[in-house]
Order: sequence, then structure tokens, then C-alpha cells
Amino acid sequence: MKKILFLAILLALSAYTYAQIQLPLGAKSTIGQRLYFGGSMGFQLGTITYVDVSPLAGYMITRKLSAGVGITYRYLKYRNINYETNIYGGRLFARHNVSLLNLPLFLYGEYENLNLEYAKYTSISTYELIREWVPSVLVGGGLFQPIGNRAGFMILALYNLIFDEVRSPYNSPWVVRVGFTL
Repeated sequence: MKKILFLAILLALSAYTYAQIQLPLGAKSTIGQRLYFGGSMGFQLGTITYVDVSPLAGYMITRKLSAGVGITYRYLKYRNINYETNIYGGRLFARHNVSLLNLPLFLYGEYENLNLEYAKYTSISTYELIREWVPSVLVGGGLFQPIGNRAGFMILALYNLIFDEVRSPYNSPWVVRVGFTL
């Protein structure tokens, strides 16, 4: 039973990916060398079905600073209450690479705006489903461990500065992303 639970947790985790670019020092780089692509994908099957596809594109402004855009699509289905929904939207992000104690760390900021449904209670037992755009301002940092020229492992911890426990697509103001770059 513990092995099944562990496997289920692993499947539920999203594989968050970023392309890492090593720009040559002192040399001029092309736009193609500065562009990178990545995103996240996640899924869970069972009583709750969850599918997440969130591609992104970024541009390295300098060797340490990059910025970009992304889109998000999530599908959720709860079998026990016969409910399904679609969440979609976009995000803008900025990332600044820093080196502390020889670790490849980075600071990260993201503005995300997702269109989703949430329950607005009119009384203790009565509610209506409302669909609207819900913004998030995520700030934090992470660790990127390169594996080759463009691949690597990343862990990222973010805090939502405008977390709303009723409308937010996240269960907590803290958002953790773990994954590999491709």
C-alpha cells in the first residue's frame, strides 16, 4: 500500500521545465541562442483527474536576467461529486540568476492570471459557481543544477503575495515546483 501511495504522489507532481542557456562570455549571441522554451506538465488519474499543460517561452536579456511569457491549461474532474472544470490563462515572469556559496540559485517573480470557477457561498449550505479571472503575484527563488549544456534539475519555492483562499487555484500561498529541463 505504501508503494502505491508513493507512486500516486509521484504521478501527481508536476514536472516543471525550463530550458537553461549558457551564453558565451564576451561573445555576441544570436536571438536563437537567447530564446528558450519549457513549461510544465502534470497529471493525476483516479477519483480526481488532473491534467496540466503550461508551456512557456523566455528570452535571456543578459547572462543573469531573463523574462518571458507562458500559457496554462488545467482540466479537473472530481468523480465523487460529478464535477469537472477547465482553468486557463497566462503568465509573465522574470528570473535573475545569482551565485551564493557556489550554488546556481535564482530569484524569480511571476504575474499569473487564470480564468477559473469557484464557489461563492450565499449561505452556509447554498452557493453558486462563479467564473472569473483570478490574479496571482508569485515571488521566490530556486536552485538549478545543470546536467549538460541545456538540461538540468530545478526546484523552485514561490509565495503568492495576493493569495485569496476562496478564489485561488492553489491550496496555500506557497507554491513548490520541481522538475527537469529538457
